Formats: sequence, C-alpha cells, structure tokens
Amino acid sequence: MERSGAAFKKQKDSPPGMPRESGAPRHPALALLEYESVAIGIRAADAIVKRAPIALLKSGTVHPGHYLVLIAGSVASVTESHATGVEAGDGRLLDEVLLPDAHEEVTSACLGERRPLEREALGVLETRTVATLLRAADAAVKGTAVRISEIRLADGLGGRAFVLFDGIVADVEAALEIGSARVPYDRLVTCTLMPRLDATVRMALNGGTRFGACDPLAPAGAEAAESLGFGDDG
Repeated sequence: MERSGAAFKKQKDSPPGMPRESGAPRHPALALLEYESVAIGIRAADAIVKRAPIALLKSGTVHPGHYLVLIAGSVASVTESHATGVEAGDGRLLDEVLLPDAHEEVTSACLGERRPLEREALGVLETRTVATLLRAADAAVKGTAVRISEIRLADGLGGRAFVLFDGIVADVEAALEIGSARVPYDRLVTCTLMPRLDATVRMALNGGTRFGACDPLAPAGAEAAESLGFGDDG
C-alpha cells in the first residue's frame, strides 16, 4: 500500500533494537508545538511552562533549524499551555498538535522508546512536519491493533517525521488508512505497506533506522565477497 497524495496504491507486495523503558509517568494529555524560529521557540517554551503546571518532556532544536516543545499533563493544564504556545508563536508556529487523551505508545515513542518488529507486516507513514505525524500515529494506534515500533522526529530527516507500525496485514493497512486521513494533503510525504517484511530488513530496522548505525548483515545464501572477486590478492 502506498499513498503520496489523495489515494492509496496497493503493492503486491540496554542494546539496539530492543525496547527501553522511558521512565516517564503516564500523562493524560500531550501537546507538541513546532516553531520555525529557534529564538521564538525558546521564548514560547518559557511562556508555556509559566502558564500551567505541565511537564516539559522535551524541548530543543531539530533539523532544519526548527524548535520543538513537547509537554504533558492534565487535560486542563496542557490545553492552557498549548493555547499560550500557539499565541506566543508570533507567526512562526509551523505546526502544532493537542492530544487530550494521548495513547501511551505515542508518548513513549516520542521519548525514544523503541519496540522490536515482531509481526508479519510493516507500515511506514511519513510526514513533512512533526506535529502532524503525532496526530496521525495517535489516531492509527487507537483505531487498530497495531503497535508502534518507532517514531523519528525531524533530526536527520530534514524536518520530516515518520512512524513504523507493526502488526498483521489487515491491521497495518487499516492503521495507514486511519493515520493518513488525519494528514493534510500538502503535509503527507507518503505511506507504504510491506505485507511480508523480509527477515534481514526486519533485523536491520530492529537495530535502528539510521544509516550510520546499521551493522552489515549477510543472510543465509548471500554472495560472499570472494565469489564476487573481492579479497583476491592474486
């Protein structure tokens, strides 16, 4: 399944990779504000924290020169602080999301928790902004039986974001439908379904999605370097 706009097209087809505990308490509400100015973002973060007794889960710079503020707490407090952050954007707020009943997996994935891919199918949803991705991921995981394996936000992605959904084919397909429906047309990069994920690719993804962190993998039957003419001094 692939969607790069209005319609899907079906295709015929602690160690790295293991979950880690985020250690963060469970908060009912979650909000993220994405500013295209670092200076405005820092000023907004100050106003957000002063407005209500919320938890500042994360804040800081991301590619390409944006500033993210991730907060959590009671619905009332997060709603107040979110509104303050929107107002403090001064025209430099790129995107925002308020999730009054955020799914626990969205919160933990935002804080860096990763779960190994274990089921048959993989779904990837990619967006141009971070806040939009969280809105889509939250709706998808609430509406289906998929699990979130990983969420990547902005850094190393030129400001884009993506989520990996793990589950059986029908559930992953439904998750992509639900999630992509929450993404405005101009903010969707693409989403794709791999109904039978290759075991080697699964192993690579479980080790992390960053190119520089990927270890070489040689599945059974792979051509050896010697058979390709490498490593022969003669």
